Amino acid sequence: MAVKMRLQRHGSKKRPFYFIVVADGRAPRDGKFIQKIGTYNPLTVPATIQLDRQKALEWLNKGAQPTDTVHRILSFKGVLYLKHLLRGVKLGLFDDATAMEKFQTWYAAHETKIASTNDTHKKAEAAKKVYVPVAKKVAEPIAVEEVAVEEVAAPVEEAAPVEEAAPVAEVTPEASVEASAEETPAAE
Repeated sequence: MAVKMRLQRHGSKKRPFYFIVVADGRAPRDGKFIQKIGTYNPLTVPATIQLDRQKALEWLNKGAQPTDTVHRILSFKGVLYLKHLLRGVKLGLFDDATAMEKFQTWYAAHETKIASTNDTHKKAEAAKKVYVPVAKKVAEPIAVEEVAVEEVAAPVEEAAPVEEAAPVAEVTPEASVEASAEETPAAE
């Protein structure tokens, strides 16, 4: 019988909540299980994990295989590190007191890191919730007459003053006829 440590889904649609269970590998995901060792709620920020470390360690020592997600959870909670240290004790690399001291040191540093991450997250959420009043934009409709006046007025402002303009020669009707005759070729 292959024993697995896996998640058992509970909760409603789109609101998952998981039990961390030890079950027979042939049993359905949400079916029969041997023992419940914890819970996992991925919807909270950060995710809420409650785990019985001793039961998880016992089942790992008995040969239960965790799924990928449960493996990450066990690693996050320090169960796999504790198993590693206890294996070192069994091999005679160091004594039990040294192993527990190393684990307590790691656990204290881990909790500090988690607390600082939570504080950073809370500060970021608080910064998002700060109310900044936005000035109301009042859009005044532009009348068609005003647009026409602005378009006409713009070229006049750019033109040179009348006093500086070159003198314009007066054109008489006779001069305009002579000018047009010079431009057009004579008919043959």
